[in-house]
Amino acid sequence: MSGILYIVPTPIGNLEDVTLRALRILKECDLIACEDTRRSLKFLSYFEISKPLISFYSYNEQHRLGQILDKMANGKKVALISDAGTPGISDPGYTLVKEAIGKGIKTEVLPGASAVTTALVGSGLPTDGFIFCGFLKRKPGKMRKELLELLNLQKTIVFYESPHRILKTVEVCLNIFEENARICLAREITKKFEEYIRGTIKEVLEDIKNRQNLLGEFVVLIYPKNDECKEI
Repeated sequence: MSGILYIVPTPIGNLEDVTLRALRILKECDLIACEDTRRSLKFLSYFEISKPLISFYSYNEQHRLGQILDKMANGKKVALISDAGTPGISDPGYTLVKEAIGKGIKTEVLPGASAVTTALVGSGLPTDGFIFCGFLKRKPGKMRKELLELLNLQKTIVFYESPHRILKTVEVCLNIFEENARICLAREITKKFEEYIRGTIKEVLEDIKNRQNLLGEFVVLIYPKNDECKEI
């Protein structure tokens, strides 16, 4: 009998955000596939969960894919977790889910923590329609091209950015969108130093230019048409 693939979200910061169902599944499964075994071991140990771990990340996914699928084909229950948040959102989880479904393996996705939806609701920008872009291209020219394709959307644009690139990214945004278009930078979500930096692109750019340290991964949210977005 075929096994099961569980997609299990983990906290993006505050460990209290893990669900009771997630803890139960992790305790009952036969194997846990994770991005970083060392990081996942700390999380699992905190909740006194001891299970075999197998690494599954962008550089080894093709090698590991067959191994994990074979385990489930032989009746094993496998839980997939990421370092933080919901697996499959801008990480290799998508490949495993796609292949498992293609082979008729039962797949259950648990609801839980997600930086995308948390930042969207906390941004104060429109939530009735949004587009998530993952990480944009690193080179300014390619990033600019991506953003230009989104310029005329009447939806909130959401993407991830690293702290050492955030300043240049906001500068690119200022050159593409109206300077009074609304933007929100969400960082350290659910952690001690959680912060939402809100305002027009010009205001936010001036704000972060004067900062010495901007730590933590960022979720960037922009609403292109300021005349259709209420003041935050």
